[in-house]
Amino acid sequence: MPLPRILIIAVAAITTVSAVLADAVIPDLAAQHAFNPAWPPHAKFHDAQYMVMTVLLGLTGLALALRPTRNTMSLAAVILATPWLGMIGALLFPGTATYDPEFAGRTLFVLGLHGQVFLAFVLLLALLVAATAALRLPASPGSR
Repeated sequence: MPLPRILIIAVAAITTVSAVLADAVIPDLAAQHAFNPAWPPHAKFHDAQYMVMTVLLGLTGLALALRPTRNTMSLAAVILATPWLGMIGALLFPGTATYDPEFAGRTLFVLGLHGQVFLAFVLLLALLVAATAALRLPASPGSR
């Protein structure tokens, strides 16, 4: 299996499980998200929406990455980039933050970036490298 496909599959797996783990399963992180008593029901609705959407995008990307053509690998990379670009894009809206102030002392930062934002940049870079490399792979017989 070519390395670009392996990278895209790895990002698909991370994308599929990461939001659910961070927002609902890992107790310390879930307390800051889905189980945060300070969040109103509508905010929790959108968090749940994001979790479901990310699982669906991850599974779609995984299904495409497992198909035997270069074109589906590139499409998988674009689909898998969506939630990570969305996370970074959300920071452009007024009044948004990567964490709530009461959790400032428990928030992980990597190289000055919130841990989730750092992960987003790493995964986007991996997708860019993989998609670019996938385009350079020889076309398999019968593929377009």
